Amino acid sequence: MSDERPDPPTDFEAGSSSRDGARVLMGCTHAGKACRLVDNSGDALPEAELREILQSLIEARLFGFRSLSASGGNAIRLEQAECAHVQIGGRLYRLMLHRHEARIEPF
Repeated sequence: MSDERPDPPTDFEAGSSSRDGARVLMGCTHAGKACRLVDNSGDALPEAELREILQSLIEARLFGFRSLSASGGNAIRLEQAECAHVQIGGRLYRLMLHRHEARIEPF
């Protein structure tokens, strides 16, 4: 029996699929890298609110590599998305953040 474990996928798309009609808004990080917000909710969320969320993620410098884990630990798993929630209108959605992409998903 081998101790080796397969490498986890490092591509966010490998572990997450987009719905038909998912909307993608593009942006640019402070480091000049392309970033995007994907509305994968299926609810056709208002574009103005999505742009505001994308801009606030960029301003908070949440895209790219960080030197500390958001969960407070001393280990950073680069292939693992961080999850939070966001309220849009009267509904809560899951917000998943991975290096240069954020996704809004239904709970």
